[in-house]
Amino acid sequence: MAASTDSLLQLARSRAPADRGHLLLALVELCDTSQSGRVMNAPPVQALLSSIFMSVVVEAERDIRKRLAEKLASAAWAPAALVNVLALDDIEIAAPIIAASPVLKDQDLVRLLLEATLDHQIEVARRPRLGPPVVAAILQQAEPAVLTALAANTATHLTPADMVKLVEASRRIASLRSPLVRHPELTTDLAQQLYVWIGQSLRQSLASRFRLDTAALDAVLADAVREAHGGIVNEASSAVVWTREDEREDMERRLVAKLQSAGQLRPGYLLRALRERKLSLFVTALAALGRFEADDVRRAIDSKQPELLGLACAAVAIDRSVFPTILDLVRRLNGGHPDGGDEGARRAIGAFGSFSPAVAGAAFRQAIRTV
Repeated sequence: MAASTDSLLQLARSRAPADRGHLLLALVELCDTSQSGRVMNAPPVQALLSSIFMSVVVEAERDIRKRLAEKLASAAWAPAALVNVLALDDIEIAAPIIAASPVLKDQDLVRLLLEATLDHQIEVARRPRLGPPVVAAILQQAEPAVLTALAANTATHLTPADMVKLVEASRRIASLRSPLVRHPELTTDLAQQLYVWIGQSLRQSLASRFRLDTAALDAVLADAVREAHGGIVNEASSAVVWTREDEREDMERRLVAKLQSAGQLRPGYLLRALRERKLSLFVTALAALGRFEADDVRRAIDSKQPELLGLACAAVAIDRSVFPTILDLVRRLNGGHPDGGDEGARRAIGAFGSFSPAVAGAAFRQAIRTV
């Protein structure tokens, strides 16, 4: 135990990213070996754990966050704030948390359905044993891919009313039909309704399972085909086109707001965002840290004046020595902007003078008006 304590203390003193990552994983192992769930879930302990984990995870590298999510996926002691932040991370990181974390409650899952990307919503619909509020939210949103994931989730109980809604939706969403044909809670009445909308191979499977009167159903199908040729509007023309980019940026704004409200949004997060090639996340986080308008930050990085970005970074206490790396990463992700070459970079360094961050912020707000 003494050796373990010394090792943790050495990792805690280190500022190297790799050591911070090892510290996170070592703390998880330590918490997992605790013999008292009651102690781990006590409010003071939870508050301490949340503070420790959140302060380190904000600047953790992607692979560390992924390993952390995998380790915490089944941990009942994991701090709720940390679990909810990981659930809003990239889907490769969030997936194990969404799939299994006992810390995520119905209200958390509903919030993900409302706030997260389509990939996150699909993972929610795949989670076993979803509660009625989560199922109701999925059915209300009626997003085809999420409905299909729910229909294939046989580990979640669906009421007769839920099944009616899914079968009705399958008339316009072809991907729903195959999982519904095999669903254990499909009834004979719903099978007869579904029969008319599915292909021949699925009809045979459905008829065999429920001993349907195929002759009568085929007659109904023939009528439906004649009606379709009579001028029924193609429903595919009204399909919703999802703007995945806008969706992702909305989730990034919510993630930054969550970190800021927890007091864990720090300048180091900006560098992490750029290293992970997330320019929009960098813009959102920089705007939040400096209390700038996000549009002003975008105008600064699209301009020919890198000194504007320098002022914004100085205003949030980015170290002068780190700024050249930030400028280089922004230019790589933004088509060479803010341009100005080496001379522009030298001008930008001048933004890191002897004045305070507050003065730099005021100078940025004043200067951006002229762009």
